[in-house]
Amino acid sequence: MREFYVWVEQDEDGMYVGEVPQLPACYAQGATLDELMANIREVIALCVEDDGEPLADFPVFVGVQRVTV
Repeated sequence: MREFYVWVEQDEDGMYVGEVPQLPACYAQGATLDELMANIREVIALCVEDDGEPLADFPVFVGVQRVTV
C-alpha cells in the first residue's frame, strides 16, 4: 500500500477536481467529494498498475504554502 496526496479544487460549475501531484497526468473529477475520491482511487490504481516492472519511487509531496502579497 502507498499513500498519495490529492490536491482538490472546485471548478466554476461546482465539480470537484482532484490531482495527485506525485503522479504525472493523474487527475479525476466528481460531483461530490465522495465521488471524486472514488474516481481518483481508480485513476491512481491505473497510474501505478504493475505491468511486471518494479514500481519507481514517487517524489515526496511536501505540501502547500499560502503567501499573502
